[in-house]
Amino acid sequence: MTTIRKEIALNVSPEHVWDAVKDVGAFHLRLVPGYTENTLLEGNVRTLILPNGDSVRELIVAVDDNERRMVFAVKEGRMPLLHHNASFQVFPNETNSSTLVWTTDFLPEELGKMIQDQVDRVSEVMKHTIEAAAKKESQHSD
Repeated sequence: MTTIRKEIALNVSPEHVWDAVKDVGAFHLRLVPGYTENTLLEGNVRTLILPNGDSVRELIVAVDDNERRMVFAVKEGRMPLLHHNASFQVFPNETNSSTLVWTTDFLPEELGKMIQDQVDRVSEVMKHTIEAAAKKESQHSD
């Protein structure tokens, strides 16, 4: 099994980042607008609707407020994966900023380059989205 671990430095409080990550039914709004069109949530099953009409079906395994960690497993998707699970975990930094760690495990290993490229692209979208939302909120509270 292959593991990819991506650390995303965010100039946002860990509370703000965690609030976005744990909102599993608003993935398309709070983390990756444009990359995902819509999110459907039925119990612990989340379906991500992609802009081209494809979908990815995931099982939400855990949402842990104490550890600020969310875990999911892909059940059906567009790639020929034998196995795919991932987690997001938020860690505080000293300056009221945070690090979002995205860990993903998958088979087959041959998909490593494709999945690494996807993780890199999606990480940029998440960073921009989370920081923009925090900036907008702070401007409204001033």
